[in-house]
Amino acid sequence: MKELVVISGKGGTGKTSVVASFASLAERKVIADCDVDAADLHLVLSPSVVETHAFSGGVTAILDPRKCDGSGKCLEVCRFEAVSRARVDGEWIYSIDPLACDGCGVCAHFCPSRAIAMEEVKSGEWFISDTKHGPFVHARLGIAEESSGKLVTRVRTEARRVAKEKGFDLIVVDGSPGIGCPVIASITGADLALIVTEPTLSGEHDLKRVAEMAAGLQIPTAVCINKWDINLEAAQSIQEWCHGKEIPVVGLIPYDDAVTAAQVAGQSVVEYSDGGAASCIIDLWTRVFGMLGA
Repeated sequence: MKELVVISGKGGTGKTSVVASFASLAERKVIADCDVDAADLHLVLSPSVVETHAFSGGVTAILDPRKCDGSGKCLEVCRFEAVSRARVDGEWIYSIDPLACDGCGVCAHFCPSRAIAMEEVKSGEWFISDTKHGPFVHARLGIAEESSGKLVTRVRTEARRVAKEKGFDLIVVDGSPGIGCPVIASITGADLALIVTEPTLSGEHDLKRVAEMAAGLQIPTAVCINKWDINLEAAQSIQEWCHGKEIPVVGLIPYDDAVTAAQVAGQSVVEYSDGGAASCIIDLWTRVFGMLGA
């Protein structure tokens, strides 16, 4: 089984548009969206959800006021200022703010009356869906929730399970942008990371950061420059840097209004058009598929 992860050093480079096209072009594959903080691949794939599962990325402290003896130990030991108290009828009443609680469990450990319990909290959902292009594993992280790396790991694990059950030999992953925890969770152990960048100063800067991160994880990488013709000088600079780092540039996608039109129509550009960006993405897929040896 081979796993291709498409990533980018920053958001908005066209990473998801490339993945949507790959989903249309690839055969016998499972598609996974690991950009759980801002998932949008489903907007093109129009999935029909088959399974919905709750995701808990951690625990939070729950105080039972019936057991609380008012010792104030929780207020004393909490380092995150999650515990507060208020004077009610001459007594101190304690409460814990679930948004401020870090889930460390120190308050529960030191509470003399055992009035605090650590309970799992629902921080998102993950789904297994059917699409016109095959099975799709995706997720949604709750607003202001953390543990996106754990949710990414769950999505990849389930994608591998579905691929194994169906006898498929390829997983195409829409990874997270940037260099943080969810990106590391997206690419660790992958067979190839395709980095989609754009010919701008920030695009080149962030490309270098994500490429260095992938190199540190010993993940083979290749680069695709999207909208390369809007800044030929910057595109040339990126190609020269990649050449110096021995990173193959496997695709140059031109600016094409058909990409936006395809998104409005709820399609990938290779379904919507047969020229411009679409033909270049088809060539890109051929090269990437060859690198995977799938």
